Amino acid sequence: MMHQIDGFLGKIMTTMYVTYPGKSDAWFDRDYYVAHHMPLVMEAWGSIGLKSATAFFPTDTGNGTVAICECQFRDESALQAALASPETPRVLADLKNFTKIEPVLQRGVNI
Repeated sequence: MMHQIDGFLGKIMTTMYVTYPGKSDAWFDRDYYVAHHMPLVMEAWGSIGLKSATAFFPTDTGNGTVAICECQFRDESALQAALASPETPRVLADLKNFTKIEPVLQRGVNI
């Protein structure tokens, strides 16, 4: 998990990256991801402390990363609560609607 100083609030935010590794031709429905999955993530975890979720699509990664989602949480406890939430299975069940790629959660510390 990466910690980032939020200049406006003066608090340390916790960031989780969800990456989708694969070849550039791997099936990944970007339109569905942005229009349906990202709002589902915000709906499921927003009340728990998810402040934002942003999607990135690398332009040419070959055998690298197809998509990246940056989720910024209020703090570490909010991230842990989201992962343990009864809503998390619904978020994970939605994966089949936009890809067959297994997502990878990337965490690190950056203060």
